[in-house]
Amino acid sequence: MNNINKVELLAPAGNLEKMKIALNYGADAVYGGTSTFSLRIRSGKEFDMDSYAEGIVYAHARGKKVYSTVNSFPFNSQIKLYENHIAKIAELKPDALIVSSPGVVKVAAKIAPNIPIHLSTQANVMNAMDAEVYYDLGVERIIVAREISLKDCEAIKNHLPKLELEIFVHGSMCFAYSGRCLISALQTGRVPNRGSCANDCRFPYEIYAHNPESGTTFRLDEEEDIGTYIMNAKDMNMASHVDEILKSGVIDSLKIEGRTKSPYYAGVVTKAYRHAIDDYYVGDFDAKRYQKELNTTQNRGFTDAYLTSRPFEKNDTESKAFSIQYGTHQVAGLVGENGLTWRCKDKTCVGDSVEIVLPVGATVDLVDNDVGKIDEIAGQYWLTFKKIVSTSGKEFECIHSGDLNDIKLPTTLPGYTILRRKIDEALEKKGLTESSTPAKQEQNHK
Repeated sequence: MNNINKVELLAPAGNLEKMKIALNYGADAVYGGTSTFSLRIRSGKEFDMDSYAEGIVYAHARGKKVYSTVNSFPFNSQIKLYENHIAKIAELKPDALIVSSPGVVKVAAKIAPNIPIHLSTQANVMNAMDAEVYYDLGVERIIVAREISLKDCEAIKNHLPKLELEIFVHGSMCFAYSGRCLISALQTGRVPNRGSCANDCRFPYEIYAHNPESGTTFRLDEEEDIGTYIMNAKDMNMASHVDEILKSGVIDSLKIEGRTKSPYYAGVVTKAYRHAIDDYYVGDFDAKRYQKELNTTQNRGFTDAYLTSRPFEKNDTESKAFSIQYGTHQVAGLVGENGLTWRCKDKTCVGDSVEIVLPVGATVDLVDNDVGKIDEIAGQYWLTFKKIVSTSGKEFECIHSGDLNDIKLPTTLPGYTILRRKIDEALEKKGLTESSTPAKQEQNHK
């Protein structure tokens, strides 16, 4: 099969560590930015100009790309600030600027004429007519609305063959029309289209009937086991349709949502889609392989969204019984960039065995020494801890999540290798069960 026009895999970069992880786990490009004028203010705060510049240099040294997010909507009082910010970002030489509004498209083209402009999904492009307007303004790529169909993507590409099209294939889905929701602004004062959505659609709600004449209010009881998560959209998961998408020949980039998600998510989800893409091009596509890995991550339930079927034909896009659920696995530790040590992400004790998840293309040596043992079982690598000792010489019988000691490895592993265990084992260590919801943990994380 001809690989000349091989599709790009684009992954989220919420901070420098997650940027490096995404790149090591198979991303061709990453997207992110500082908090200024980004639609992910919270994740953007983890980047300052220096660390963001470091990330761009890191990506370029590996032949990868970085797309900078400047995709919120400015007020009149912010136009000069926008201009200054775009000029500063342009000095770092990113590979594209992601913007949302026609005005910012024109400003970006004027200030940074040598940097390609990508139009954010916030612009809600659904058809060839709107795509042409932005194309005429100088936009080189459009990240189409999540609600678009593959047939409509084909129509846009046929009309504008030189325009690049990017689609979301995985991650959180907005309850509203590509971010046009104001519930968060109403309830908490956090404005979605200014980057500070509080995810109010994920909360459980109670429903009441009020009689203004008598002042009486009744709480309405919901049907048992249905729940009250009336606006909670399931997560998009298009891995099983990657072959169909690539076969169409009209999509230039597959995008993973998730700048605020964990390093584990950044690595595992990117790797799953990397394999799906590569397997398609060699004629070995098997959706079950990718879904098995994607199911290891926390999620709100999965839906294949609207790309291959129309919204009104779907009846499985809402998760009505819970906000979020455990995946099949829990990350236990993350190996540092130098590959010599790891840090604990979940309680780990001497004698424990954890699965080793390697970056794309990486290998590991089988060893057996006083620190630990690495075995290969059925094509998968496992690390058994014989000793848990920090670089400062402190020994632990068990080490807990959040401990910042760098723990020695029995051998050098590839940087950012993930150590994980099955969820039932992880919950048992915590004294919990599968029925314990991680929703509160998610809220605390946010």
